[in-house]
Amino acid sequence: MNFLQKKFIIPVVASSFLFIGSSFKDDFFEIAKQIEIFTTLFKELNRNYVDETNPGDLMDKAIKGMLANLDPYTVYFNEQDVVRFKINNTGEYTGIGAMLTRKEDQLIIKESYKDFPADKAGLRPGDAIIQIGDVLLADFKDDASQLLKGAKNTKIAIKYLRQGKTNTTEIVLDEVAIKSVPFFAKIDDKTGYIVLAHFNKKASNETKEALEQLKKEGAERIILDVRDNPGGLLNEAVNICNLFVEKNEVIVTTKSKIEKHNTTYKTTQSPVDTAIPLVILVNGRSASASEIVAGALQDLDRAVVVGSRSFGKGLVQRPVDLTFGTQLKVTISRYYTPSGRCIQALDYSKKDKNGMAIKTEAKNFNAFKTRKGRTVYDGGGIQPDVELDEAKSSPITNALLRNDGIFNYATVYYYKNPNLGKQIPVITDADYADFKQFLKVQKFNFDTETEIALKNTLAAAKKENLDESIQAEYQQLLTALQKSENALLDKHQKEIKNLLLDEIIKRYQYQEGLYQYYTKNNAEIKKGVSILNSATEYKAILKM
Repeated sequence: MNFLQKKFIIPVVASSFLFIGSSFKDDFFEIAKQIEIFTTLFKELNRNYVDETNPGDLMDKAIKGMLANLDPYTVYFNEQDVVRFKINNTGEYTGIGAMLTRKEDQLIIKESYKDFPADKAGLRPGDAIIQIGDVLLADFKDDASQLLKGAKNTKIAIKYLRQGKTNTTEIVLDEVAIKSVPFFAKIDDKTGYIVLAHFNKKASNETKEALEQLKKEGAERIILDVRDNPGGLLNEAVNICNLFVEKNEVIVTTKSKIEKHNTTYKTTQSPVDTAIPLVILVNGRSASASEIVAGALQDLDRAVVVGSRSFGKGLVQRPVDLTFGTQLKVTISRYYTPSGRCIQALDYSKKDKNGMAIKTEAKNFNAFKTRKGRTVYDGGGIQPDVELDEAKSSPITNALLRNDGIFNYATVYYYKNPNLGKQIPVITDADYADFKQFLKVQKFNFDTETEIALKNTLAAAKKENLDESIQAEYQQLLTALQKSENALLDKHQKEIKNLLLDEIIKRYQYQEGLYQYYTKNNAEIKKGVSILNSATEYKAILKM
């Protein structure tokens, strides 16, 4: 094994790479060979190409193209990316206090946080920012949200579109603190409800404060809601579990081909309450750290999980600083729950004929045992102990959410009904018919796989001058597809109505108003309360 300790130095353009250790035993020669081939190619391409090249741009695209064949979480940040996109896990920043999305030449306000700068300036969801200071967004192709950042009390002139009219306002930048626990309250005399929306560095402290306050107010059981929580800091997930389980419990394990990345994470503090009955709510948008909390407490038979199978994001990333201020965020390992289940759903090393990562079929799930011998399964994500149809989302609903069909209609509804205030609206059948007509008028694209494939077929036919000969058949198929989509809108009317109502409530009462509404009306919360109200049912699920 002595040869494994040798140091190999390979010169590549004016610099050298030093590889030490056994990790390159099998593939060192191949790596060195490919580096030399690529370096030679890159040099000769830039030296000989007929037009002027941009070496930095070419390299940026080459690296990102290479990483695209792996998983979506392994990402290269060039110098500008590092400055622009480096994630701030503190939950604090100086800015406008709004969720934004770029759409063509506009920045769309998706959500305006109550009493923060954007809200104070009168900006509302659906407003489309078209100019920031002297900068027209139509002429600015970089990350426009950076134009809305700066020192506290900086004043920024804004021009925006609302319902077709151009408006102006001035935003005064301020410190913005995004709460990990934006809401907690007692649902009834004995049940406390905690919304855990983020896993920033304050997540466990805020959850602990909410738990202790609810216990002071008389709560004897808890519902912890991690629905739609995309995850965040791993140690905060461990610390949140620690609130409910004893010190020195294994919460999550990471496994990798590289020994140093194999780590077991245990609780390290004294708990708050190891006996209080606990229900955790999850859905298909609960990911990563959310899945660690739900999966660990399920495996330890410490909580009943209610809802729908979680997202299945079980890949662990670590930032690696590279030369010249660049950075690589690379997937280094996978998450495993205490019972040994892998959280990851998609296998990015295996692709289908369309180049999409393969998801494990239910028939191939593996069984594992919780501490008390209950059977749980892997396959990606956390499967709830109690699954609810109401918690699941259909493909047609996902398309409406993904392409802003529900969001855009809520904007129209809000300006048609400006005086609802604290009143909870009712989405009538007439409203739903209006919603469907809105989608039709707006020529809403569901972009289902079938619809995309059909459009691609026509595009290919046009290139080959075959479109005229298949136009009639194409239109017939498109009409049939649209009828099918309309039928799905009717089939999933209840689900879609609920999501419309959620979005509309936020327009009048912000996120807090939606949580208040949930405490009395949400199906998953009602089921959680029902389970907690029945000690027999709760114990039967956990085999206590």
